Amino acid sequence: MTFEVGDKVIYPNHGLGVVERIEDRTIMGTTCGFYSLRMADSDTIVLVPLDNVDGVGLRRAIGDTEVKKLFTLLGNGKIDNHQNWKGRFKDNSDKMRTGSIYDVVDVLKNLTFLSKSKNLSFREKRMLDRAKFLVVSEISEVVGEPSEATDVKVDKALGRCFVNRERAIARAKLKLEKAKTTAKAS
Repeated sequence: MTFEVGDKVIYPNHGLGVVERIEDRTIMGTTCGFYSLRMADSDTIVLVPLDNVDGVGLRRAIGDTEVKKLFTLLGNGKIDNHQNWKGRFKDNSDKMRTGSIYDVVDVLKNLTFLSKSKNLSFREKRMLDRAKFLVVSEISEVVGEPSEATDVKVDKALGRCFVNRERAIARAKLKLEKAKTTAKAS
């Protein structure tokens, strides 16, 4: 994937940046090309080798049309429920490293849901905060609104997610009860 100066890009686990320059640098006798990114949240410069763009998961920011899809995903009620802390942490860490905003949304939903029923470990709490930051910052940048307003919308979508999940569980229980009643009657 190639980018041009001015493109908004997402650097996994770091957030949104803007390509400021494409330059050649010589490091330890080897010259190669780099994207010089200015990170939106910290105003720092990050150099990403042109040859390693896919390896680090650098991608374009989502488009306007994908924002609606993200909010649908945020509110759909589907949540992975790992019983094992180690497996859950590994799965969530892997998702955070992919750079996919959809994977980050999954982590946000899963950890937010879990935090409603128990205290998260320090590492999971940090991951939850990072996931929320990444989702809110990308959406707010794409739609051009303050992150505070986007944060409220994300929280509402998460609320819908938990309500939809409870409804789905209630429907499944009702269906199971009807099946048991029908089986007893025959």
